[in-house]
Amino acid sequence: MGDQPPDRGRDEDLIAAGDLIAAAATPPGRGAVAMVRVSGPGLESLIPPLTGRRRLDPRRAHYVSFLDEESRVIDRGLVVFFPGPHSYTGEDVLELSCHGSPVIVGMLLKRLYRLGARPAQAGEFSRRAFVNGKLDLAQAEAVASLIESASEQAVRAAQRSLEGAFSQDVHALEASLTSIRIQVEAAIDFSDEDIDILGRHQVLDTLRATVEELERLRARARQGRLLEEGMTVVIAGAPNAGKSSLLNALARREAAIVTDIAGTTRDLLRERILIDGMPLHVIDTAGLREGGDVVEREGMRRAREAIRQADRVLLVEDGCRPPQTPAELPGLLESVPVTRIVNKIDLRGGPPRMEASGEIPEIHLSARTGAGLDLLRAHLKRVMGFEAEAEDVLSARRRHLDALACARDHLQAALLELEHDRALELVAENLRLAHRCLGEITGEVSSDDLLGKIFSEFCIGK
Repeated sequence: MGDQPPDRGRDEDLIAAGDLIAAAATPPGRGAVAMVRVSGPGLESLIPPLTGRRRLDPRRAHYVSFLDEESRVIDRGLVVFFPGPHSYTGEDVLELSCHGSPVIVGMLLKRLYRLGARPAQAGEFSRRAFVNGKLDLAQAEAVASLIESASEQAVRAAQRSLEGAFSQDVHALEASLTSIRIQVEAAIDFSDEDIDILGRHQVLDTLRATVEELERLRARARQGRLLEEGMTVVIAGAPNAGKSSLLNALARREAAIVTDIAGTTRDLLRERILIDGMPLHVIDTAGLREGGDVVEREGMRRAREAIRQADRVLLVEDGCRPPQTPAELPGLLESVPVTRIVNKIDLRGGPPRMEASGEIPEIHLSARTGAGLDLLRAHLKRVMGFEAEAEDVLSARRRHLDALACARDHLQAALLELEHDRALELVAENLRLAHRCLGEITGEVSSDDLLGKIFSEFCIGK
């Protein structure tokens, strides 16, 4: 229907004849073992001069001597040959395991370059796997997510996406969308016939179900992004409520100046902390109030912008005073998840506690003494998806969420047009655009610029 997947086999920059690439697949530094990876067509010609062997049995570890151009031994180790297309990249691949000296790794790479290989670019092995159809784009990105995982939950989420769970869910949405598009296109083609080819009620039901399924996938992907990239938490509230003290308590250091003077914090203060390996980006903001000098007003403007972009807002209140919620805050918080923090229980009296029965969870604590901070940390872990029962969370990146949001917007527009009996051509166009947004996730619809940006973020050797 006008959307053709890219011909991934024509990427001449990646699959040029005789284009061998080589790189260390283990991090730089000293260790017991290091690995060097080579990929590309014609790779078997490297085996005799490099190892002194005429051939290597496929997928079998051989103990060999790695030789320089004068047949002197660089090192002794293991080599495995993976003939294409049954390899990670879909090409012939050699994996060389040697002692983990940076000098040895450098000598091996120098030898490979002299034999005709070139240094691999960042992410080029995974990009070749994508080009050769071994992985789709979501799976390729899950490789990077797996490497960067900072917790067991993030590892599990990345593994599910690498195994294709995310892609399968996207393909299921695409299949449902294809069925709807066929019916709509048929109704347009036979619009002169006096019959209900469209089956409007059935299509409406299917489209509504597709939107609901997409929203469920978005929720799982959103949770996965928090595991992947960390959650941005903004500390907001009135002046002198204890916002900077809370930042210091979470960071376990004096990151912010704390005084009794209203308006001490005038700019955004950012701290990256880990809670049991879970990344958390905490932003302290200027207290929101009426008035203030020009510098404080600019700080409040930045605070409002940070609140709008937050994954969660910690709304701090002084527990010793009546609630002083700035008048503008309710409007700012309409579309942002909020946790209310009732601070200064050390002055007011009473134990730390959490109340989760209402619409907004509420934690009573003391940022100064640390009482109740364990409740806050546990709460933040829970909303980030740290809990073991979150077994359906998928590793996802911001671009995946943007693509899912794009697809949702077009599907909702198509649904509205269909419900109001508007021109089917408008419905068809929105369905086509939604389909295209989903295709961007798996790489069925992609541009060279997008691919270059994605794979440039990978580590060398992957």
